Amino acid sequence: MARLTAAGVRGIKTPGKYYDQHGLILRVAPGGSKQWVWRGTIRGRRRDLGLGSVTYRTLAEARDLAYEYRRIARSGGDPTMLRPGSAVPTFAEASEFVIEAHRGGWKDGGRSESNWRSSLQRYASPQIGSVPVDAVTTADLVRILLPIWHTKRETARKVKTRVGVVMRWAIAEGHRRDDPAGPPLTAALPRYNGSPAQHFASLPHEKLAAALAKLDSSPEIWRPTAACLWFVAATVTRSAEARLATWDEVDLDADTWTVPGGRTKTGRQHVVPLSPLALAALDEARGYDNRSGLVFPSQTGRTLTSGSLSRFTRVEGFTPHGLRASFRTWCAETGVRREVAEAALAHTAGAVERAYQRSDLLAARRELMDDWATVLVSAIPRSRRQDTTPQLAIMRDKSRAKGPSVAG
Repeated sequence: MARLTAAGVRGIKTPGKYYDQHGLILRVAPGGSKQWVWRGTIRGRRRDLGLGSVTYRTLAEARDLAYEYRRIARSGGDPTMLRPGSAVPTFAEASEFVIEAHRGGWKDGGRSESNWRSSLQRYASPQIGSVPVDAVTTADLVRILLPIWHTKRETARKVKTRVGVVMRWAIAEGHRRDDPAGPPLTAALPRYNGSPAQHFASLPHEKLAAALAKLDSSPEIWRPTAACLWFVAATVTRSAEARLATWDEVDLDADTWTVPGGRTKTGRQHVVPLSPLALAALDEARGYDNRSGLVFPSQTGRTLTSGSLSRFTRVEGFTPHGLRASFRTWCAETGVRREVAEAALAHTAGAVERAYQRSDLLAARRELMDDWATVLVSAIPRSRRQDTTPQLAIMRDKSRAKGPSVAG
């Protein structure tokens, strides 16, 4: 195995893990920070122990420490009991360890990783980023959260949760014994002032149809993005589920799209009946297939980002996720059976989950999505529905007739 050199360590820019000897690893984060890590087995358990930042520990020093850790572990001892204080990572370094540990379990095309890193770097790291993780106090966290506790409620909640995960990681790694983000922090923060919680922006269904028609006619929107937006609206699925959709998940014979459990919020497979509007969106997307397998590729052939949809929808006063709220409100106003509406949104569980797999409720959901498609195109004049844009060719009736390219 090629060994690292001091010059090489300074020159490495590409994020990743670079292995040396005695279990020593150089871990380079996407943000550019570099940490030493020792990986080994301690009393039958594989562990990754931080050895500090490259800024404060040379390659030679890290090698010596890694050699000593390996010697102690192989003799049956526990090197964590002998760790010098300088080996305790800073909060910023610990955050990178946590993000890397969670990366494999995130299923939204990298959005979670980006959100975690940006929120911690913006709100936490300016105050505690350089503080050893064992020295962070509840008072530190109160100072971070208090300025945004009422004005940015959802952001504050997420920062609190993410800092808590970092602290619990530090406990598990033996860097500290207590959790400053636990009950004491909750008790120290003021209660909310009673203002309603923030929700994803949505529109009444009467206005939604016109907003979608306006977006569809915009010359600025990338056509696969427009097709994806129509598909999200027609299927009322979560944005990430649709943006990551692949052609092998679509069954045009059964007019269904099966979202695998690994990409749903519930962790369960979700079968979506496709209305004529959803099929029209797929029909348009066929022309943009770049061999990636993605139904809605970006201009670079990769997955569309969440921002690629929301940058257009927010101008009209809603978010892609808000389409689900519009749909649920419409269902309530029109007397749709609760279990059918909840099944369409994949909110079901237990007995209801088993029930909606039956063909009778699947048929009910199909009829529901056909009705919803009619609502979504209601603002498009009949004279325009035979234009080249497939969405504009959807008729107001509930027929299941499909164009040749969709059927074929």
